[in-house]
Amino acid sequence: MGYKVVVAGATGNVGREMLNILAEREFPVDEIAALASRRSLGTEVSFGDKTLKTQDLDTFDFKGWDIALFAIGSDATKTYAPKAAAAGCVVIDNSSLYRYDPDVPLVVPEVNPQDVHEYKNKNIIANPNCSTAQMVVALKPLHDRVPIKRVVVSTYQSVSGAGKDGMDELWDQTKSIYNPTDDKSPDKFTKQIAFNVIPHIDKFLDDGSTKEEWKMVAETKKIVDKSIKVTATCVRVPVFVGHSEAINIEFEDFLDEDEARDILREAPGLMVVDKREDGGYVTPVEAAGDYATFISRIRQDSTVENGINLWCVSDNLRKGAALNAVQIAETLGNRVLQKG
Repeated sequence: MGYKVVVAGATGNVGREMLNILAEREFPVDEIAALASRRSLGTEVSFGDKTLKTQDLDTFDFKGWDIALFAIGSDATKTYAPKAAAAGCVVIDNSSLYRYDPDVPLVVPEVNPQDVHEYKNKNIIANPNCSTAQMVVALKPLHDRVPIKRVVVSTYQSVSGAGKDGMDELWDQTKSIYNPTDDKSPDKFTKQIAFNVIPHIDKFLDDGSTKEEWKMVAETKKIVDKSIKVTATCVRVPVFVGHSEAINIEFEDFLDEDEARDILREAPGLMVVDKREDGGYVTPVEAAGDYATFISRIRQDSTVENGINLWCVSDNLRKGAALNAVQIAETLGNRVLQKG
């Protein structure tokens, strides 16, 4: 016996990936509904070898459905998630709306799968920010061996993190550079993204950090350990898919780089590719379309007493969003609902 599953926001980048991954991982689905806004009503989307027509999110009745994967943004989630939850459907939400709600679990299944049980507070589980998700998968196994004191992370985030409009802007601007008569001024981003990098994701806060940077701090504390200090600089780069992160970790005690490498090799969700030679590391091009979070460039940091540096790359549409949501659904099914 399987589940009745809803994907809300099925025509967007993340929603389409959710449908793909549900099919790829053979999630036990008895019935599936693809929902979208009225302007996308009737649009066809793929689910394995099936073609689904989108239904109207505004009028959909969630009663009798088991799990809803939401990829519709915070504003719409504020309206529809409580309706779905009240109807008895467990919502797994990809927006930022519920991530910091103390009554809603924020889950990365490789890190804190036990927290899915807390869904009963509101019938909602939150999916973390894309940049946080891949980082905590790498931090958790190391933290279990030697407690982490501080993390300094710089991100290199692809334009797909800003949705289809972000991808279109990179494409159009890149073409316009070779055709000067075709002016493509910044619209989605604050400055030109083609052949450039922008140290600004989300809005600025009073302390000079951005909301994206704050998210990494707050979410790491909620998912892994509230005692870990995190400072982040988040940068948008001209890459279509795949986020990269340079992570500096300071531990309470010494951890040898070879032991760290062995720990990461054995950890769930990670793939270590770390050869000290030309091309002996992973870049976003190789990570795109893959389930794994890739770790490279593991090395001791001699500037602090107990430091290690590493390079972390993942497909942000997958582990950073759709894959993690499906993994939450799998964890919920295995640990709580147990219908499949």
